[in-house]
Order: sequence, then structure tokens, then C-alpha cells
Amino acid sequence: MKPGLARSVTAAFGALLLLSGPAPTPKPTPQQTAKPQAPAEPAPDLAYGAYQRGYFLTAFQEATKRIEATGDRVAMTLLGELYAQGLGVPTDDRKALQWYRLAADRGDPHAMFAIAMFAFGGRAGLTDRDEAVRLLAAAAKLGHGPAAYDLGLLYLEGQQVAKDVARAVSLLRQASDAGLPEAQYALATLYKQGLGVPRDDQAAARLLAAAALADNIDAEVEYAIALFNGTGVPRDEAAAAKYFRRAALRGSPIAQNRLARLYMTGRGVPADAVACLTWNLAARAGGLSDPELDQFMAKQPQQVQAAAQKAVKPWLVYYAAMRS
Repeated sequence: MKPGLARSVTAAFGALLLLSGPAPTPKPTPQQTAKPQAPAEPAPDLAYGAYQRGYFLTAFQEATKRIEATGDRVAMTLLGELYAQGLGVPTDDRKALQWYRLAADRGDPHAMFAIAMFAFGGRAGLTDRDEAVRLLAAAAKLGHGPAAYDLGLLYLEGQQVAKDVARAVSLLRQASDAGLPEAQYALATLYKQGLGVPRDDQAAARLLAAAALADNIDAEVEYAIALFNGTGVPRDEAAAAKYFRRAALRGSPIAQNRLARLYMTGRGVPADAVACLTWNLAARAGGLSDPELDQFMAKQPQQVQAAAQKAVKPWLVYYAAMRS
């Protein structure tokens, strides 16, 4: 299970703004004389819209206007993010932290999460990891998915907090329900192992499917394996091949290896020696060897081996770049 604490603040901030959306408008108190009215359309978020499109200076200007006009905490967090990542302004961790603190003091969970990530990463001179855990807990309580996920991993692994698998499951479920693919994958792993929850292959498969649809590469591989074996889901070798291919094209040596085996045996896909050799060579370049596939490759005609050597060249370049 991969830790989530290394995830960039940019990704988490952007993803959670999309997930959370604008704050819900409180229902007005009914009045006997009031006539029904259509709900007002929410005002467009010009600052975040510019941020999404890459117009960072415009985002900075619009966020500044909102802060001056209304003291908007989300705009404060956005300024913190711009300074933290050097987007439209010079990178300045201390200015970023100032804005994050202002927003966090006003109850913004994204800012709380950002400060916690600063502390775990030692940015802006922050080193207090106990305070980081407290901020993660506060943000998670306010519904922040990545905070719940990261805090769940800490409880699962007993890092910075006492190990508490039940608490970890609760937090990972919260993050999973919020649509976080990493949490869905982590929770699926717990269901597969029966760790903190009763073993449930069907629940694991459902979570893996959701995470795979959201392009989580580890979930794509695990869901493909579940489909191929019929574990918690009806057996479907053709569907398994599609998920293996998706993950293989994204650089998973495990998926490349499994796809090569499918092309060797003709299960889920038509047998194809060139494709088999190509994916086996790609997986080998990624660090995963397979003696059985190597033996199959050695028995192929020279023209088949030459075609595979030509087809795999982009993957050789890719893995060389990854190692450099």
C-alpha cells in the first residue's frame, strides 16, 4: 500500500475543491407569506476557474479581490497554493504558510491539510508532526478526503499515532466514500486481507472497480487479476485483458508481464507472438523478468523477435528516463 503523505498539495487541493464544490446554501426559514422562488445560481468561482485553466496570475488577482472584499477563506488557500507551487508568483513557502494559516484559522480544511503536508515535508521551517496529525484530524472531521486517507494510513501503520486498525478503516472508508481512488484501493486491500474488516472479495472487487475507473493504476492491475480469476466478480478474461492493457500502457511492469502472458496463451486476447514478446521485453526493462516468457521468446522466429525489438524501443527509452 503506497503512502499518501507524499502526494503534492496541488493535486489534493485541486481534487478536493472539485469534490467538495461550493458550500451548501442554508435553507431559509419558511415564512407563511413568502412565495416559492427558484434557487439562485451560485456565483462562478473566477479565481479557481483561472487556476484550473492555468491562468495563474489571473487566479492570483481574482483571489486577492475576493479576500479584500469578503475575507474569503478558500481564496486565501488558493493564494497559499500559488505561493507554495510558484504558480504566477515566485515560490515562497513562508508567504504560502501565512495564507494557509489565515484560511485554516477560519476553518478551511484544504488549508489545514496543506499545513500538515508542509510539516511532514519540513517546508517553511515546520517540523511539528504531532501538530500535523492534529490538523489532519481536524480537516478529516470537516470532510476532507485526502486528510482522512493520510490519517487512516498513519493509524494503519502506527506512524506518529498508536496503531488502530479500526480507526484506520473508518477514515479510509470516509475517504473512499468521498471518491478518493487511493482510499478505495487501500480499503479494497483490507477487505481482501480481512484486516480490520471481515474478508469480503465482492466488496474488494467493487472498490477496485471504482478505483480502476478513476485511473488508479494499482487498482487497474488488481481488478484485472480479480476479473481473470473470477474473485469477487464474474470471471471475464476479455475484460481482464482490457484492464491489464490500460495499466500496461501507463507503465506498470506487472500489467505488462500479465498482458504478455495473455498474448502467449491467447486467453482474453487472440494469441500474438509479437505482442507477447514486446510486452515481455517492456516488463523486463521495467525490472520484472519471467523465465517462462523468455523461453517462449527464444523459440520464436528471427523476424518475430526483430519485430518485437522494434516495437519495444519506446518503452526502453521510457524506463531509461525513469531511472535517470
